[in-house]
Amino acid sequence: MKLENLTPAAGLVGGKVRRLGRGQGSGLGGTSTRGHKGAQARSGYHRKKGFEGGQMPIQRRLPKFGFTSPNRVEYRGVNVSSLDVIAQKANTNVITIETFIETGFAKAGQLVKVLANGEITSKLEVSANAFSAAAIAKIEAAGGKTTVVK
Repeated sequence: MKLENLTPAAGLVGGKVRRLGRGQGSGLGGTSTRGHKGAQARSGYHRKKGFEGGQMPIQRRLPKFGFTSPNRVEYRGVNVSSLDVIAQKANTNVITIETFIETGFAKAGQLVKVLANGEITSKLEVSANAFSAAAIAKIEAAGGKTTVVK
């Protein structure tokens, strides 16, 4: 290894730094790459977020869709077909909101609604925040019981 063979590590040496506004001899004097006149040529200019040079901004060009109610109540849906699985995992015939959380079908603080997708075979007592009418019919047809918890 000799001194003439040494090179800096990759990525350490950057490109040429452009020193703007240092006279005509530098090649970057005069307007200093800012063009002539206008807001962008002035010092202290700051473009607003979303500004597209006077063209109608995209957030104003695109249509607005929908409405989200601030009073919306969001439920975690659990199908009737999952109730047998939950009962087997928890090894019980009484399913409460805590059982849904323990078995991973809901998170703490979520409201649970039992939906009618699928079939139920075992006789279960189910407590949840809400039930669909068809889910209540299926659970009671299997000999089970439903309880709405507030």
